[in-house]
Amino acid sequence: MAEDLASEYDSYLQRFDAQVGEQVDVGAFAKFKGKLIKKLDAAEFAETYREYHELAGHYFESIDRGDTINDAIVKIVREAAAKLVLTAPV
Repeated sequence: MAEDLASEYDSYLQRFDAQVGEQVDVGAFAKFKGKLIKKLDAAEFAETYREYHELAGHYFESIDRGDTINDAIVKIVREAAAKLVLTAPV
């Protein structure tokens, strides 16, 4: 795992513990903002992190172009953010 990705994973674990709960083991599921999410291991985090940033990038490019964004896209971005214990930008 690259150094910056390792740092992002550490930040994720801190967010997870603070916002979801320290008692949740890696691989276990818990509720976050009404969604059932899994506490990711480093490999799962890396894949989910990449997917989220790719999706968010496409979303913001669409906004910049003035494209119409439907509710389904907003829901997908929010669900991806929840997996990373992030507050979605939308």
